[in-house]
Amino acid sequence: MPTAAIDLDAYLQRIDFRGRPSADLHTLSALVKHHTQFIPFENLNPFLGWPVDIDLASVERKLVREGRGGYCYEQNNLLRAVLEAIGIPVLGLAARVLWQAPAGHQPAQSHMILSAEIDGIPYLVDVGFGGQTPTAPLRLDERAEQITPQGDYRLRRVDGDYLLESKIGSSWLPVYRFDLQKQSAGDYTVFNWYCSTHPESRFVRQLVAARAFSGGRHTLLNRELTYHPLTGPKTVVRLASPQDVRRTLADIFGIRVPNGPEVDLAIGSLFAPQEQHA
Repeated sequence: MPTAAIDLDAYLQRIDFRGRPSADLHTLSALVKHHTQFIPFENLNPFLGWPVDIDLASVERKLVREGRGGYCYEQNNLLRAVLEAIGIPVLGLAARVLWQAPAGHQPAQSHMILSAEIDGIPYLVDVGFGGQTPTAPLRLDERAEQITPQGDYRLRRVDGDYLLESKIGSSWLPVYRFDLQKQSAGDYTVFNWYCSTHPESRFVRQLVAARAFSGGRHTLLNRELTYHPLTGPKTVVRLASPQDVRRTLADIFGIRVPNGPEVDLAIGSLFAPQEQHA
């Protein structure tokens, strides 16, 4: 799917990328690392009942110019345009999410990922999977453990598909499963419509945010802020007020939180006796 032109300089400034990017693995790795640290994963729009526009102009305006983040269709659509602009071949793919799903669960495709090619070698690239986002490109032809700045991953072949697994402690847990079938703009429109509007979608029912940084990751699920250090146990803090949620989104995740009564109402609902978005 061809994409419109992107303001590459504005994007590089947004993620604090220094120098000029090239179509090589060093640049690809740096882009993924910086993107996941400076553009947060967040779902404020569907949580508020607002539309999620995934055309490039809308995504670029929101994530690059308005100080917001987004989820996979926004994050990976933005990065795909960047990779195309610097001459890295890239395909949009789709995955079936298995993270924290019951054993034997057979979900529909609902997650956008990318396959980028460097010197004839294909890499899985994904900057939009929240708290388990790989913060480095992963070689698709490599079966051994692959180390990233925020954790270790591996790719296995299962019945002709690729299975991405994340190492948690001493265990390997499934993240998502995918094939190399190229997806169209129409495919993503349907996937995005479901994720952003269906009443059973977690993005409609829950407030979610995630951001990587040099010491680990922060994640937010409704009122629970979790710090996942690179080593050692995680720390969980239960936020005490809507004001705490707003401050956390702004200070920890770097999100320019929109204002308005509907925003106050949605955040306040997290503190109702029976949480509507739990």
